[in-house]
Amino acid sequence: MNRSARAFWLRSPGLGELREVTLPVCGEGEVVVRALYSGVSRGTETLVFRGGVPESQHGVMRAPFQEGDFPAPVKYGYLNVGVVEEGPDALIGRTVFCLYPHQSRYVVPVSAVTVVPERVPAGRAVLAGTVETAVNALWDARPLVGDRIAVVGGGMVGCSVAALLARFPGVRLQLVDADPGRAKIAEALGVEFAAPGDALGECDLVVHASASEQGLTRALELLAPEGTVVELSWYGDRRVALPLGEAFHSRRLTVRSSQVGTVSPAARPGRGYAERMALALDLLADPALDALITGESAFEELPEVMPRLASGEIPALCHRIRYGDTA
Repeated sequence: MNRSARAFWLRSPGLGELREVTLPVCGEGEVVVRALYSGVSRGTETLVFRGGVPESQHGVMRAPFQEGDFPAPVKYGYLNVGVVEEGPDALIGRTVFCLYPHQSRYVVPVSAVTVVPERVPAGRAVLAGTVETAVNALWDARPLVGDRIAVVGGGMVGCSVAALLARFPGVRLQLVDADPGRAKIAEALGVEFAAPGDALGECDLVVHASASEQGLTRALELLAPEGTVVELSWYGDRRVALPLGEAFHSRRLTVRSSQVGTVSPAARPGRGYAERMALALDLLADPALDALITGESAFEELPEVMPRLASGEIPALCHRIRYGDTA
């Protein structure tokens, strides 16, 4: 077995580097995975890259295979697709998804990987972690046939939610974003696009994913009486103000959070992470979701690419990282 690998580390806020790694011996019940692709989710990962995780949330924000601690040095990430090189016979040569950071090879328990269906290309499977978030959001939101729905925020999570909602029968659905460039992505997903000022009101449900105070305010404005905003945004160490005066109480509006780390027992009793991830990968058979991958770079370029993603110089939803055969 090739026990050498390289990993991307945040050395200090705003500064990343590749480090050489020696893998441990693969034990019973473990697999060695050679990475094919990983994905950078511009929202959460660039927040980490900038050092913006509040101290109170250091424990909550830990990724499953994170090394180091916030703000830095830390090895962070959670969208990795690779091929099993060593492990149980049934998995050798299979393409798998794992919530692992950006690293060329790694050793994890068998329970940490999910086999990618043959009909899902490996390059698209990097979206599994975000589509899983969307699945959990819709389990929490419980949309109904015929609902009037808006998704405010056309980032990676918002677009994933909109793509899944587009499959619901009879719904009136809009993706709302201040960036007119997101209209092309909405079109590729089969979803109507609207600027915030043009969005249709009287919504039964609004899913908010813009991570902005203005977006959350607009989400509340779009609701019909008794309507609900499901909040998916992660604000890091920023405080946001909400207009809870005016007609908030008289219209009996609701704001509720959705947390990707856990499945609500009330929403889906008996359903856990493994089922949710398997469902997310199955949903990725839809080629329309390729629209969420907006760029690609080689793994060797990641230390130079991450600052450009964090600053917005490279506009992105999911930026895919490509690993060579000898990475």
